[in-house]
Amino acid sequence: MNVTDQVLTGERADLLESLRRHRGFLRQTLAGLDDEQAARRSTASELCLGGIVKHVASTERSWARFAVGGAEAMRAEPVDWAGQFRMVEGDTLAGLLAEFDRVAAETDTLVATLDLDAAHPLPDEPWFTPGAAWTVRRVLLHLVAEISQHAGHADIIRESIDGAKTMG
Repeated sequence: MNVTDQVLTGERADLLESLRRHRGFLRQTLAGLDDEQAARRSTASELCLGGIVKHVASTERSWARFAVGGAEAMRAEPVDWAGQFRMVEGDTLAGLLAEFDRVAAETDTLVATLDLDAAHPLPDEPWFTPGAAWTVRRVLLHLVAEISQHAGHADIIRESIDGAKTMG
């Protein structure tokens, strides 16, 4: 099912619009950059713009797996914690954005199709409340926050590269 072929209303429409809006802010921040600029660390942080896109896509993909199948599904694909925040040999901004868009389309389909009240226990990790569970709705809200936060990080990094600002 292609989400663009159907009209969503109510909560699903709001969730989808929020995800798309914040993804759009992140994409806008990267407009006009080349691979060297996207890989540049321009602050004291390890983050670079390409790494932020890579991290957001990886995080969204992981939480989408959780929404479908819980903690086991979330852990199905190993995460390169250090490598996901930077561009490595072979990475291009175009390739990272293509993956970002692919993951976004898959998540958008889940917004349209999953039971928003379905819940799964969170992984047993120190940053989660022991024994807590999240609904699909909570996962999607978390993704909106995650994407938004990293779009803000990207805006700061972009401004330090060439003075461009997404907002303001």
